[in-house]
Amino acid sequence: MSESQTLLLGFIAGVTILFGLPLGRMRAPRPGTRQFLNALAVGVLLFLIWDVLTHAFEPVDTALTNLHDGKGGIGPVVGYAVLFLGGITVGLGSLVFYERWLAARARARSPRKFGPGTMAPGELSATSATGAARGIAGWSAARQLSLLIAVGIGLHNFGEGLAIGGSAAAGEIGLATVLVIGFALHNGTEGFGIVAPLAAEGERPSWGFLLLMGLIGGGPTVIGTAVGRQFTSDAMSVIFLTLAAGSILYVVIQLLGVAHRNARKDLIYWGVLLGLIAGFVTDMVVTAGGA
Repeated sequence: MSESQTLLLGFIAGVTILFGLPLGRMRAPRPGTRQFLNALAVGVLLFLIWDVLTHAFEPVDTALTNLHDGKGGIGPVVGYAVLFLGGITVGLGSLVFYERWLAARARARSPRKFGPGTMAPGELSATSATGAARGIAGWSAARQLSLLIAVGIGLHNFGEGLAIGGSAAAGEIGLATVLVIGFALHNGTEGFGIVAPLAAEGERPSWGFLLLMGLIGGGPTVIGTAVGRQFTSDAMSVIFLTLAAGSILYVVIQLLGVAHRNARKDLIYWGVLLGLIAGFVTDMVVTAGGA
């Protein structure tokens, strides 16, 4: 399979993330609908955590098996274990520190009154400060959370791209095709996960914002496919998958906090269940193909 054909497979697998993004443009959904959609995204993301950690742990498990059978030493076990645990820690911890940085920057942007009706020299009025709050720190909390979800999913999709590119490079065209079908179905549900915080808060994003989130979340699939076609590395897969798991875990905690602010707790349980079912059903496509 040529490089252009391989990249086309990666593009097909990644572009379907756009299918779920238009749900973020819903006009003023009812509170119960917003809560259910938020819980549905939690279910999808919980599946992704299980999915990425299962694949990321495979090299650790193989190294442990080799050590038990006398076919390998303790070095690979320690090495992969450090990558596995370190990736989760960095993925989760970096977003915790990033959240604190955003909060500190938002506080720094807020005007401090020097006296009645006056501001400290060089400071902006409340209206001007709001208009000048450019960049991510000036986004709403819902938009910032959507970005973090897109980043976590992008890391996960980079790992999927590695699998597609590696299969194509090895001449396993049938396996690569099945992977593309399965990952494409996965990404269709992941797109909704990105916009769930916006739906939960009743915020209607622009099409430009949705396309940007789609590029961040789905674009790494193509990049991973290109890298995977050139070489495969268990260590690289472990790093990116565990970084994705840690970041998605952070997002799940945030979304659960949003969900528990609403009254209908039963919608949380049913939404999470349905999201998990959607994740496992799409995964069955990949498994059915022998991937």
